[in-house]
Amino acid sequence: MKHIIYLFTRYFHDVIIALEAILANKMKSMLTALGIMFGVAAVISMLAIGKGAQQEVLEQIKLVGVNNIIVSPTETSLSSAESGTTGSGGNVRRYSPGLTLQDAEAIESAIPTVSKVSPVISLNYHAVLEGRSYPVALEGVSATYFELLNVNLVNGSVFSEQQSEGGLPVCVIGDNIKNRFFSTEDPIGKHIKCGDTWLEVIGLIERRDFTASASDEMGISSTDNKIFVPVKTMLLRFNDRARINPEVLESVARGGDGGNNSEASVVTATHQLDKIIVQVEATEHLSATADIVKRMLLRRHSDIYDFEVTVPELLLKQQQKTNDIFNIVLGAIASISLVVGGIGIMNIMLASVWERIREIGTRQAIGASRKDIIVQFLAESTLISVSGGMIGIILGVIMARLINVMADIQTVVSLFSVLVAFGVSATVGIVFGYIPAKRAANQDPVESLRH
Repeated sequence: MKHIIYLFTRYFHDVIIALEAILANKMKSMLTALGIMFGVAAVISMLAIGKGAQQEVLEQIKLVGVNNIIVSPTETSLSSAESGTTGSGGNVRRYSPGLTLQDAEAIESAIPTVSKVSPVISLNYHAVLEGRSYPVALEGVSATYFELLNVNLVNGSVFSEQQSEGGLPVCVIGDNIKNRFFSTEDPIGKHIKCGDTWLEVIGLIERRDFTASASDEMGISSTDNKIFVPVKTMLLRFNDRARINPEVLESVARGGDGGNNSEASVVTATHQLDKIIVQVEATEHLSATADIVKRMLLRRHSDIYDFEVTVPELLLKQQQKTNDIFNIVLGAIASISLVVGGIGIMNIMLASVWERIREIGTRQAIGASRKDIIVQFLAESTLISVSGGMIGIILGVIMARLINVMADIQTVVSLFSVLVAFGVSATVGIVFGYIPAKRAANQDPVESLRH
């Protein structure tokens, strides 16, 4: 402790002299620190962009659910010419029913690595209550849907097994629906009309921050403007697109009847479901399970590829990896500014040594040691770089905010990036200030006084 106090009192005067020299040459000191300022600002803003991108990906993973596979339909026209199979009656057409509830049940029961499955049926409807009509997205889902996509309820409960299997008229509503129809009362137990069906509200979903890009890239959307009903309620009481399949099958069965043997008639697959969400027990099984799901559905759909299997989490992690590489490159480029700023400090300090050579000689003549001279010039360069770093931190935070507002790019300034920028700026001052300080300390006092 005594040694520390001694060092502080011994060299404190040298630091004061360095500070006075900086204040006496404000413009030169400010210009010297410019490189550090913009270097630190660039590093902070680039790290903020990287952190923002990482946070956005994590939010998207939360929105699409962890370890989820999404099976979505594709519009595929099925014709006799596409089948490539012939028989005694000419071309034999293959038929696919599209995505059905039976597909979802088969995936859940037959694949051991699958933990939960939820079919999804989406329709646009108008909700009506007391003469007020409001457009809503009506979705038929299973009770596990809310757990699969991390959707939390603030009140009430999800569908019970009896409500799901019986197709009862119950629903869980989003926050916007609550605010529109039940702004001053508890919606649980109340009824709301969709089409010709009155639905009892049994649950309320919490309001959820939503990343718009997730909708574009992963096919998901906010729950705030949705009404969720059991999937069998949707099929029984609203719309079951599979009901048209007998007509399509009859059209296929007629084959070339009607004098059109030479032309292949076209049949379009009708999908009962808009999506099947499959949750895998462990991340390492995602790719293998996705492949098994694809092969199973191909067999069930007569080898007709009228669906698409995607693994959002793997896609998002690949996107995060790309973002990380991009941000490392941006950070490295921004760090060059710090090196340039450090070289600028070294050049200015070397020039300052020659400008103040008489001052150095005078200090040495009155008893200053070489360590005193080193501390003085080292403190001067460090103070300049640290001051520039502090101003750069402020500029970096402002730049990150401007990028967020003007370019609509999510940015997050972390304490880590601020500490790194401040530490680097101090290190630059010490490293690039040592050579000028050493040069000043090695001056011959007699020669210095002759100048």
